[in-house]
Amino acid sequence: MAYLAPAEFVTKMVDAGESKLLMSTRDTLIRAYMAGAILALAAAFAVSVSVNTGNPLVGALLFPVGFCMLYLLGFDLLTGVFTLAPLAVLDKRPGATWNGVMRNWGLVFTGNFAGALTVAVFMAIIFTNGFTEAPNAIGQKIGHIGEGRTVGYAAHGAAGMLTLFVRAVMCNWMVSTGVVAAMMSTSVSGKVIAMWMPILVFFYMGFEHSIVNMYLFPSGLMLGGNFTFMDYMIWNEIPTVLGNLVGGLTFVGATLYSTHYKTAPKRRAA
Repeated sequence: MAYLAPAEFVTKMVDAGESKLLMSTRDTLIRAYMAGAILALAAAFAVSVSVNTGNPLVGALLFPVGFCMLYLLGFDLLTGVFTLAPLAVLDKRPGATWNGVMRNWGLVFTGNFAGALTVAVFMAIIFTNGFTEAPNAIGQKIGHIGEGRTVGYAAHGAAGMLTLFVRAVMCNWMVSTGVVAAMMSTSVSGKVIAMWMPILVFFYMGFEHSIVNMYLFPSGLMLGGNFTFMDYMIWNEIPTVLGNLVGGLTFVGATLYSTHYKTAPKRRAA
């Protein structure tokens, strides 16, 4: 399990950011679609495990399988490009611009949402036998998750919004750490182990991940959750996207870039 030093893997972070900005629209959308779909399936799997075992920790322990699969397949999540794409602009890479960053973020958001929504429809069909009967226990659980994390926050007003935002910041602190951790190793086993740890933390702690929520909340609406689409957008998705942006770029991208890539001058010996 070869390990790369921080200076080496942060260089790979900047290279990855440049690659994503220069990627074609078609490839960006396909990779984002598949990432959203795989992560959504992993979320459905984790909720199913939690309901069937009665132990949320088991679901959290197994959820990272989806993240590992999509990363190893070279697919892109919005949370990851929030962290990586701006580094290419900060490093003044040729062709890297803030307009390019915004284009990349918009395309990845669109692809992730489409992929997650596809799986939401598929799983809702499974949980209701083609919408011919009431949701099973897993479908009911997903509906309740949507209620608690929309109208549940709204019931607390500004304090609820602050809590939602902080949970989103903490989420992408962990998720982007997982993205970066995969660059620390050149072996598949090393990448998987490094990714697994922070993803497990985010999921079990109930932090807010914009792409996971692209599955949970539309699925919850299909399965009878007592909230509206506008509840979802205002009291979850939009603040979660902003919090994910702050968490990944501030606590992972900018910190690693500034201290391992653009290091400050060394102090003189006394």
